[in-house]
Amino acid sequence: MSYLSISFSHKNTDIQTREKLAFPNEENKDRFLKQILEDQHLKEAILLSTCNRVEIISRASNPDVASKNIINKLSKYSNIEFDDLYERADISVNDSAIHHIFSVASALDSLVIGETQIVGQLKDAFRFSLSKEYCDQELSRALHYSFKCAAAVRNATSLGTGSVSVASTAVAKAKEIIKDTAGVKALVIGAGEMSELTIKHLLSSGFDVVLTSRDRKKAQILADTFEDYIQVEDYVNLPELLNEIPVMITATSAPYPIITQDITKNCSFERFWFDIAVPRDIEEIDSPNLMIYSVDDLQEIVNENMSLRAEQAKTAYQIVNKMSLEFFDWLKSLEVDPVIKNMYTRGDAIIDKKIKNALKKGFIDKESEENIRKLCQTVLTEYLHQPQKKIKSISKDNQCDIVVSTVQSVFGMDSETSFLSHNCNKINE
Repeated sequence: MSYLSISFSHKNTDIQTREKLAFPNEENKDRFLKQILEDQHLKEAILLSTCNRVEIISRASNPDVASKNIINKLSKYSNIEFDDLYERADISVNDSAIHHIFSVASALDSLVIGETQIVGQLKDAFRFSLSKEYCDQELSRALHYSFKCAAAVRNATSLGTGSVSVASTAVAKAKEIIKDTAGVKALVIGAGEMSELTIKHLLSSGFDVVLTSRDRKKAQILADTFEDYIQVEDYVNLPELLNEIPVMITATSAPYPIITQDITKNCSFERFWFDIAVPRDIEEIDSPNLMIYSVDDLQEIVNENMSLRAEQAKTAYQIVNKMSLEFFDWLKSLEVDPVIKNMYTRGDAIIDKKIKNALKKGFIDKESEENIRKLCQTVLTEYLHQPQKKIKSISKDNQCDIVVSTVQSVFGMDSETSFLSHNCNKINE
């Protein structure tokens, strides 16, 4: 079985393509994961869908066939030609797949290098597959290690500080345009996680925030979490709000545009709308004094961000490279450690059996039992030291599986001592 990742991101697809590939709700994700796991070549799968990427992370017995089957399902889901998707897709297997997953978790593959949301989104995608039993031991190990890697990157660099999300980048662009934000209203549409982040940055940048959502109660609850006053408006007032407020940032999960030409009036003042949703919330609109920015239009700030973070990113990539290699060493150790433990356990059992027989036959007395046991265990430890050391060194070799199987056979061990049948070790996230 091989690790397999298939990636569509801002690097290989435009926003129009990502809109068609997006999975806006759990029902769509669930249905798609069920479909791809019907493939006999695929054993586990996780689906990550954000404004900047769609990732399928899986385990496959035949990565080439499995990747084509997955892309074929994506083609049917998105109504995009198979050849177009296959040509765009970044397909990675085993070492490169793990490296890619670790890079994604560490926010090195993001539109905004170091953005803080991606690891949470990846954790949510992982938990979803885990809850549906689409994800088992092998992907669990890889994902837990990716979170460990992300934490190491955050601790060793400053990539997780400052303006490091699409929301904060949109607000930074708005502030750059407006300059003096005191008393300037900014409309936020939606009451989800992205809207919460947007409000936080708008307030810190000096804007007066107006919030609206289809769910008025949810919007009010979100507004009440902030110490600053947030004006909450009914969603039916959206057309009026759009034509009265100069700055608007929308981040809903609607599967279709909610802001259309027919509700947009011509205004004498300048308006700046930021659409950070995928699929987009704003359709193509032609109106004077109106500037519309999509996720991809924020690239200018992103490029500045990347240049400032270039040195930090080098350090982060070194961590990802190191931990990608460590992950496979760790997997091998999971296979070897039970074998070594079994050797010592069997040796202890033999010592215990022989001492009991010696006591029963009067070869030794009860007072000498503990000292003799310690002596036997010292002999066992010294005898197994070299084999243990050798087996551990072999764990990093490509022939590890063959050697371990031979040791299991020689010592009469059950193959279940292999790491494949052991529960996944919990790794601190």
